[in-house]
Amino acid sequence: MDRQYVGIDFHRRRSVIVRMSRDGERLGMHRIVNDPFELVRVIGLCGESPKVVIEATYGWYWAVDLLQELGAVVHLANPRALNWGDRRVKNDERDATDLAHMLRLHRLAEAWIAPPALRELRELVRYRAKLVRLRSGLKAQVHAVMAKEGALPKVSDLFGPAGTRQLDQLELAEPFARRVRSLRDLIAVYDREIVTLERDIHQHLKHDRGYRAVQAINGVGRISAAVLVAEIGDVTRFPTPAHLCSWCGLTPKHRESDLKTRRGRISKQGSRLVRATLIEGISRYHGGSVLDAQYRQIAKRRGRNKARVALARKVLTLVYYGLRDGEIRCLAPVETAA
Repeated sequence: MDRQYVGIDFHRRRSVIVRMSRDGERLGMHRIVNDPFELVRVIGLCGESPKVVIEATYGWYWAVDLLQELGAVVHLANPRALNWGDRRVKNDERDATDLAHMLRLHRLAEAWIAPPALRELRELVRYRAKLVRLRSGLKAQVHAVMAKEGALPKVSDLFGPAGTRQLDQLELAEPFARRVRSLRDLIAVYDREIVTLERDIHQHLKHDRGYRAVQAINGVGRISAAVLVAEIGDVTRFPTPAHLCSWCGLTPKHRESDLKTRRGRISKQGSRLVRATLIEGISRYHGGSVLDAQYRQIAKRRGRNKARVALARKVLTLVYYGLRDGEIRCLAPVETAA
């Protein structure tokens, strides 16, 4: 029996599965609730080592792990590259059928299936980033309440030692004072959780050569390095640093037709967390003494935003070699002759 090609239009509660032969003949269509036993039952009809494609949508982890355990060759489709919106008729059955056809014809835009250990690390790193964003929102609320009462911060960091003393001495009307007390209590809880996560992340990565190597880059500390390691994963899946920069969304869009070629803004595909981490480091440190001159030169000609993006690509190139080789040779100290 020929190997079957299976397209799964995966949703949170239900899924549609279409099976077809190598020649594109439809062998069956199944609507299931997202229950492991139901998925096992349908995959049991697909023969030995079927090729299965599933979109990288909400909650795909358990389904991909189960399919791999059942012996399926699993491909993860990149939802942003499927272009469903141009069809006259769009429904789950058509989506699953088209996924199977794209896999069968080798036209599928694939996403990488990160191994379970890396997914666990990503969960820690992404959760920390989420908590930091939420904490920033709470701090912004404290500033807003003070502004309503005409109280101006006397220091740049209102939540450092000097700022804490100012907050302790604030005299506000009771509703405003109550809100500030509540916000400060919540911020303290977030601080504790973030510190705990950072400790766990460092323990997870302390023996990783790439994690240690990329910290040699000016502006890349322990947390930035953890983000890069977790989000990029196995860097050898990228043939060159240029491929990594393209995956990260730091390269311009390219549109070509006949003799006309247009290159627009950066694509901003890939990990937003990696881009934000790189841009933040560049904004503060300009890549260190090695890259600072280039930053200033580009900023003078084309503006600071384009300079940040250009330097982010250069830093990401260094990150590529650090993760691949466990060292960044151009940043290593030069040994002088005795």
